[in-house]
Amino acid sequence: MEEAKNPTAAEPKKLNFLEEIIEDDLKSGRVTSVMTRFPPEPNGYLHLGHAKSLCINFGLAQKYGGKTNLRYDDTNPTKEDTEYVDAIKEDIKWMGFHWDKELYASDYFDQLYEWAEQLIKEGLAYVDDQTQEEISKGRGTVDTPGTESPWRNRSVEENLRLFREMKAGKYADGEKVLRAKIDMASPNMMFRDPLLYRIKHASHHRTGDKWCIYPMYDFTHGQCDSIEHITHSICTLEFDVHKPLYDWFIKTLRIWPSHQYEFARLNLTYTLMSKRKLLELVQKGLVSGWDDPRMPTLCGVRRRGYTAEALKMFCEKIGVSKRDQMMDIQLLEWCVRQDLNARANRYMVVRNPLKLTITDWEPGKVEWFDCPLNPADPEGATRKVPFTGELYIEREDFMEDAPKKFFRLKPGGEVRLKYTYIIKCEEVVKDEDGNVVELRCSHDPSTRPGGGEWRSVKGTIHWVSVPHATEITVRNYDRLFTKEDMNDIPEGKDYKDYLNPESLTVAKAFAEPALADDQSGIAVQFERTGYFFKDPDSTPEGLIFNKTTSLKDSYRPE
Repeated sequence: MEEAKNPTAAEPKKLNFLEEIIEDDLKSGRVTSVMTRFPPEPNGYLHLGHAKSLCINFGLAQKYGGKTNLRYDDTNPTKEDTEYVDAIKEDIKWMGFHWDKELYASDYFDQLYEWAEQLIKEGLAYVDDQTQEEISKGRGTVDTPGTESPWRNRSVEENLRLFREMKAGKYADGEKVLRAKIDMASPNMMFRDPLLYRIKHASHHRTGDKWCIYPMYDFTHGQCDSIEHITHSICTLEFDVHKPLYDWFIKTLRIWPSHQYEFARLNLTYTLMSKRKLLELVQKGLVSGWDDPRMPTLCGVRRRGYTAEALKMFCEKIGVSKRDQMMDIQLLEWCVRQDLNARANRYMVVRNPLKLTITDWEPGKVEWFDCPLNPADPEGATRKVPFTGELYIEREDFMEDAPKKFFRLKPGGEVRLKYTYIIKCEEVVKDEDGNVVELRCSHDPSTRPGGGEWRSVKGTIHWVSVPHATEITVRNYDRLFTKEDMNDIPEGKDYKDYLNPESLTVAKAFAEPALADDQSGIAVQFERTGYFFKDPDSTPEGLIFNKTTSLKDSYRPE
């Protein structure tokens, strides 16, 4: 008799294709332990795309009891800086990941040079005197074979001499390059005598002026993986075309066989993740810096109030695939809200104040209410909120000519002031231009929570005591770009044409005093409004809060 299935039993989670590869490799004995690496180039700050790569590389190693190296791809001294090296480490730590070894491609410059000489001696590399333009033209096209360099058949002895003279600094930048000798007619353009070394008379952030020749990416990455015994070299799909060359160098040099695997990079609506273009935004002053909260950099979203937990949740939800797709930024924002809703402290903040006076309140009397910091934890901590006869409420919470289903305050209407009493609007005070400047209300003492008889009203609004209000600055951030797909810029247009002129607005607001003492270290919720994060520019005399995300929207993840 067939055993009945338990409909409530949790289905085992399906493995992604990288997990399947690793499990097969462990089962077959190809590898006995997992070693991955995260290999950023220190020429900019990490962005949201790197968050996905971090979660994959570190996450897979953690799952299978392995390790991950942090290895900087520092082979281009003109674009790299220790500022970026330090920032990358800070971002990785913030994401909650820990590397095994901190390494640099420059650690292997001597070994890479020896391997270059090995290829020359085996007749598989040569020094080329052509210009970059001539080399590019000589490669041919997908449909036509390339043209061999006139310097391709130099002798081994001449190539060794010239390459050593390149290393000694005899030649100027661009005067000569070292190329692999493979096949100028190969259908794979990568095999048409790729560049191995170029001359750059530039000081390196670690090796100083020791070198004036630097290896190209394709002659660096696979060999570094091999030296470190990286079992699974995981990168994004655009490196798929580099994989045959990656394998060719490892096989030709007869070194330890690392293997490369590719996954789809992260594309996000209304977002640009090109380090070159992000650097341009910084250099041209179109944003305040790499950590501008509108930037998709990890330091930028951190300053905005996104949490590492939310980013990990997002990466888990989008999964790992082999096909590029555009992800909706609303899913990321949903993950941020999900995380903060469970953890964020709540405070009342009025952004567009309208004064409300309780006429039957004893002058000077202050009543303090114990209010929960997070309603999700009813037994958790509370904050003290002062209540007086002079309050601020949101201007939008009052309407003089209110429609039938308007359940906030209106003339003659009642609402509950959150955590406190029910009040009734008795009088509307206007200035000489007819603008409402004050509401005069009465309160019902019997409606104090925890005392008297409970009475329900349909509307509840937040408020702040005027004498106790802390004035704060609120930076309201919106999306940096107005175009949904920033990877699809029409001909004749520039990505900067789609900068959102309303991506930042600044306003004053009034907060309950407990907000100034919040030490949670994460974004807080302004009740009924959204989540906001205290900016590092804040001082005790001038608090600044950055809008993290709205309280809710219509988006629902599938």
